[in-house]
This record gives sequence, C-alpha cells and structure tokens, in this order.
Amino acid sequence: MGLTSASTGKNAMDSGIDIKNSADTVIAIAGNPNVGKSTVFNALTGMKQHTGNWAGKTVSNALGYCKGSDKNYVLVDIPGTYSLMAHSPEEEVARNFICFGDPDAVAVVCDATSLERNLNLVLQILEISQNVIVCVNLLDEAKRKGIEIKIDDLSARLGVPVVGTVARNKKTLKALICAMDKVTDKDFKAEKFRVNYPEAIEKALEITEPVIAKKIGGRLPTRWLSLRLLECDTALNKEIENFLGEDILEDCEVSQALKSAREQLYKDGIRGDRLHDMIVAAIVTSAEDICKTAVKKKDGYNSRDLKIDRILTSKKLGYPVMLLLLLAVFWLTITGSNYVSEFLSSLFSSVEVLLRKGLQLLNTPERLSSLLIDGVYRVPAWVISVMLPPMAIFFPLFTLLEDLGYLPRIAYNLDKPFKCCGSCGKQALTMCMGMFMVFQHPR
Repeated sequence: MGLTSASTGKNAMDSGIDIKNSADTVIAIAGNPNVGKSTVFNALTGMKQHTGNWAGKTVSNALGYCKGSDKNYVLVDIPGTYSLMAHSPEEEVARNFICFGDPDAVAVVCDATSLERNLNLVLQILEISQNVIVCVNLLDEAKRKGIEIKIDDLSARLGVPVVGTVARNKKTLKALICAMDKVTDKDFKAEKFRVNYPEAIEKALEITEPVIAKKIGGRLPTRWLSLRLLECDTALNKEIENFLGEDILEDCEVSQALKSAREQLYKDGIRGDRLHDMIVAAIVTSAEDICKTAVKKKDGYNSRDLKIDRILTSKKLGYPVMLLLLLAVFWLTITGSNYVSEFLSSLFSSVEVLLRKGLQLLNTPERLSSLLIDGVYRVPAWVISVMLPPMAIFFPLFTLLEDLGYLPRIAYNLDKPFKCCGSCGKQALTMCMGMFMVFQHPR
C-alpha cells in the first residue's frame, strides 16, 4: 500500500478528460474551503498544489494518482464548497462533479475544529453518492482546542467509514486509503444516515419519488432528485437535463406528480423560499444532533476566537477595522514601493550609462546599440523597477493576513454587500488586488 505515486495534469472534468474510461477507480476529494482538502490530496498523490487559507482557492478539478492495496485510484481534487446548493462558479464545479461526474466514491474532508458546520456538506453528499468516506482532518488542532472527536460513534451515526487524520502527517493517511479500499469493494454496503425532513415535505416526496424512480431508472437518486425538482433551481435543472439527455419536467407523469406535491406543500403553508429554508434547517438540525454525541468540547474551547470575531466581524467594528487594515496595506505598499522603485530605477540607469559607454568603445553600430539598450535592456529594467516592488510588498502582506486567518473574515464581512451586485465574499482578494492597481496606477 503506497501513499504517493506519479501524478498528472489538471482540469479533470472541465477540460474534457474522460477519466471514467480509465481502468482506475475514481475518488472525488470534497470538502469545505480551508479544511486541508488540497493538503490531503497532495500528500496522497505527491502533487504540489498550492494550499491556501481563503475560500475558493481551488477553482478547477486537479487530477492525481494514488495506489491502494489492490487498486489504483484517480483522485480528483474538486473546488471547496459549503453546500451542493451552489451559489458560485466553483461551487457549481464541485456540485456537478459529485452529482453528475459519476465518481466511484467521494471522500469528504472535514475540519475537526468545526465538525458541526462541515457535516452539512457530508449529509448532502450522502443523499447523492452511494460510497462516501468522511475524513476528519486537523485532529491536532482540535486536540489543542480541547475538542475530542469520537470517530467510531460518528461512523456509527453516519453509517459510512470515518477516519481521523492530520494531513501533514502522511502516516495518518493510511487509514484513509484503507477506507477507499473498503468502500470501492463490490461487496460493500452501507446503511447511510438519512435526513428526516418535516412531515409536509416527506408527504410531497411520497408523491414524487415513485413517479421519478420509474422515469429515470436509477440514473440518479430519486429522493435527492425529487427535492431538487421541487425547489425549482433553474441552473441545476439544466444540469440534470444535460445528464439525463432529456427534460424530465416535460414528462406528463412527472409534471403532474410535481404539481400534486406542490399543492400538498401549499396546503401546509410551504411556498416560495420557505421550502428551501426548511430543507436547509433539517440538514443543519441533523448535523447538530449527530455532533451532540460524536463531539466532546471542553468549556471555553473557542472563547479566544469568539472574542476576536466579535470585533473583526461585528456590525459596528467589522467594517471600520477592515477598511483601516486594507488602507494600511495599500499605504505600506505604495509608500514602500516608491522608495524601492526609485532605488532600482537609479541603479538600472547607472548600469545603462555603463553599457552605452561599453558599446561605444566597441564601435557598435547605432541601430544595434539602440536595439540592445532601448529594447532588450530598458524594457525589462522598467518593468522590474516599476512593477516588482509593489507586488513584492503587497502579496507578502496579504499572505500575513491569510496566515492570521483574517482573509476569511474579510470574505464574511463582504459577502452580503457583494451579493447585491451578483457576487460573493470570496471575491474579496481579487477586489483588493484591483483596488491596489487603481491606486498604484490611477491613469
């Protein structure tokens, strides 16, 4: 059993590579942003993907190889996502691969320090995938915070294999490979945890499931598909149509069943966004219930983080602190880069004078001299002296904010305002980069 092996290119699904034609077993590596998902992927495959502390770092599917006891695995590192109810392009990539990419199994990497929140994604994936592994990562961080994860109890509640890991310690990943071998065995069967929705929604599902099961012939889980069709997610319905090769909503029996189910929901006072809210609430409540017995926390385990969050993400202080920090970053970058740019410009000018004198001593023709000095030398010298200093200051400062855990808080603060213009808080870093370029080069 080997932890690493040769690895290969990126963009597994979005570049058109048909990994299902391979004899290897395909495992999707899923999880929330910033849970160590890419670190697990790197450790298993030997790839050197950059890992980051901001949401949405992985924006395409990375492909690598790993060897088990008797199988070769193709591991697909899909973008981090909080939910299969996608609200951003990277979440759509993740959802589409899990729901329609037909992986042989899905390994869901969770953060042991916030397992309750991470289980929301796990429960959604259990509804769509037959073979699921839960990888509880960052156990060392959880121990440091006084959090104990009862792996066996968690596995018993979820009905699927659960392993605990510290991704940076490759020895702890052997259990994950053993779990892959287990769930991909042809004789493997699991009694997965099923989210129980409110009675009104369950009645609606009883109407739609038999009809949809008859229509799709097992190509998609009927319970999951019934819920999605009742929610009327236009973008997801289009993906379902592409996967099935037909518009299931045009079928008379399915259309009538959905109509009857919605009438049942209307009678119970469920209409509009309330259906979606009740589905989400049921998933969150189920995750909380599971964690009551599977997670043990000492009193005040996250008191320091909560105190910091009260300041950095509060309505009164969150935005002023964020603006002051960003302005400080911009000021340090612009002011510092001016000094460095002047020094480099003076240095390159001095070198240019020496080069011109040298070419004159060699009696170099004027055209060749102009080509070498004005073209070959001056252009990169200008780029280095003008562009390099601000980047050399700006990016280390943002890396510092990332390591301190402040970038996710910026994304949280900006998520609601960004939604007003059709974006999300994950665009915080690119927004700051754009603002910096405007301030640095206002013309």
